[in-house]
Amino acid sequence: MPSSRRAIMKHILSGLCNKMNRTKVVPTDVMETPLNRCLTTFDIALLGIGHMVGAGIYVLTGTVAKEMAGPGIILSFVLAGFISMLAALCYAEFGTRVPKAGSAYVYTYISMGEFWAFVIGWNILLEHMLGAASVARAWSGYVNSMLGGWIGNTTLELTGGIHEPGLAQYPDVLAFLVCIVYAAALASGVKATAVINSLLTLVNIAVMVLVISVGFWYADTKNWSEAEGGFLPYGVGGVIAGAATCFYAFVGFDSIATSGEEAKSPATSIPIATIISLCVVTVGYILVSAALTLMIPISDINPAASLPEAFGQLNLSWAKYIISIGALCGMTTTLLGSLFALPRCMYAMASDGLLFSCFGKVNAKTQVPLLNLAVSGVLSATLALVFDLAKLVEFMSIGTLLAYTIVSASVIILRYRPMSRLHNPIRAPDTPGSPDDVSDEDSMSQSSLDTASSPTNFLIEEGLAGRLKTKFRYLEPLLGRFEPGSVVSVAVMLYIGLCFAICVELKVSWTELYSGTWWALLIYGFIIFAACLCVAVMAVHNQNTRGLIFKVPLVPFVPALGIFCNILLMVHLDAVTWVRFFVWVCIGLVVYFLYGIRHSNEGETCSSYSILMTSSEAGKLPWGSVKGFASGKMGRHTAIERFTGRTKTEDKRTIAEESDNDAAGYS
Repeated sequence: MPSSRRAIMKHILSGLCNKMNRTKVVPTDVMETPLNRCLTTFDIALLGIGHMVGAGIYVLTGTVAKEMAGPGIILSFVLAGFISMLAALCYAEFGTRVPKAGSAYVYTYISMGEFWAFVIGWNILLEHMLGAASVARAWSGYVNSMLGGWIGNTTLELTGGIHEPGLAQYPDVLAFLVCIVYAAALASGVKATAVINSLLTLVNIAVMVLVISVGFWYADTKNWSEAEGGFLPYGVGGVIAGAATCFYAFVGFDSIATSGEEAKSPATSIPIATIISLCVVTVGYILVSAALTLMIPISDINPAASLPEAFGQLNLSWAKYIISIGALCGMTTTLLGSLFALPRCMYAMASDGLLFSCFGKVNAKTQVPLLNLAVSGVLSATLALVFDLAKLVEFMSIGTLLAYTIVSASVIILRYRPMSRLHNPIRAPDTPGSPDDVSDEDSMSQSSLDTASSPTNFLIEEGLAGRLKTKFRYLEPLLGRFEPGSVVSVAVMLYIGLCFAICVELKVSWTELYSGTWWALLIYGFIIFAACLCVAVMAVHNQNTRGLIFKVPLVPFVPALGIFCNILLMVHLDAVTWVRFFVWVCIGLVVYFLYGIRHSNEGETCSSYSILMTSSEAGKLPWGSVKGFASGKMGRHTAIERFTGRTKTEDKRTIAEESDNDAAGYS
């Protein structure tokens, strides 16, 4: 009897682990969606630009220049833009692989499994909620400063102040109403939203061009002289601290990937729009910050409204009002971007069964998830009503950086995973105007030609994906005993852990490292060597790039660098932010284990009878396993073998044997 109980418990735990690690099966027709595919590349690029260019340029620029980096804010934006580009390239590749709403959540579901996908999706929901609330708060604060503080003073007289740490000084009713009004505007449909966003973004870009032109016309290089503190008054440390803050200004390009299910040609539009929007925004930030620090000394910058006040000091009152209009337009597009992405992430998770099914419904007339939009607007408005802007921004950063880290890791994992391990091969969808968009007759002839000539090429690429490269076959006894792709997956996980160790060591033992203490140098050197070894292990394997229109260059080095940079910024966040993050994750885990894991679309139905297995049946494979049917026999694998992907000797076959068997299947 005890053995039966142990067998039942073993299978229950095995089934739980299998459920948490199951990956999303991508449908054959990834272009099919209840949403409206009407967005062009231009629309999506302006959506990304509008989501990024808002509070960052009109509020953040003055704060970083005055209090953190001085004129060195230019280098801060260069560094923050570089780190963002590393993540953006990974988002662009995934956008061509899977043109579905949900962004990082969907990508993680396909590559790393359901549990991590839910964690990322849950944090993306928080990211967009906090993003909308923070921009609404900045929008309200900007209007308040234009009116000389009249809104804030009147609210304090009517309601009194809030004297709780972390909360705002007073309830911001205007920020609450702004969220509600813009959420209602988004309900009109995605095309109307795109038109509004495009117009406001073009106005914002025109204002930026005006600021840059007039700013350089009135530039005075003496403001960068030693008399004013020089170009780096706060040193290199100020530049790095400023980059961590400036990173907030680039949050928003992931909304481009979120719009993949509403793009006409996602395979080409997503990567083009991502790269163009990030390049335009980075150049704009650099030029605006240079113009600001050249116009007036950093000591005269007003952090609350830096650009209007700078032009006001130059007696250019007409420019002051134009900039104020551009600032409101820019923050409006950022708010629209957050409220646009949030309902679609909820829709993606609900469509997969991980969130309540009511959030997976789309209005037939507007083709917009209206319930999601209403809930998003109310929650964001409530946060904007009572929370302080600085706390909202700080809390938002950790979820964003975590999502960027997981997406970068997912790119590496999928690059080295054979197509046979993806239930349906993930290939870039055919798009109008692409070389694949040919007539039926041409398709049939091309298909027959491919059938005659492609099996060999396909089998070679399929057989080599995730395996050691030819020139590294001497590592076969060490790394060749595992399933293709599994070694790379383990190396990625180890690399992420080692990056955390490196960054924590830098933060905690910087004094010992700088002074050359032997034990600190020894530990640090060992960790760096182990991390580099993990990257080298990834690089010695063959990649799977079949069907990709856009590819991240220099994989695994570019995504690995992005992982390290994101973790470096995460480690330097406040400890209280980490506590709040874990509290939010714990709330999400309650939702997942009580609802999501039971209602997931990837789950397999099993009766209660199958749970009460006899002791003789307990020796069979775990529920849901597809291994062991080769040659009509049921193979048995231990838990360690299933985790590492290692197979027994009788289950192993050479590439030549696999190719022969697969070729026979083709014939």
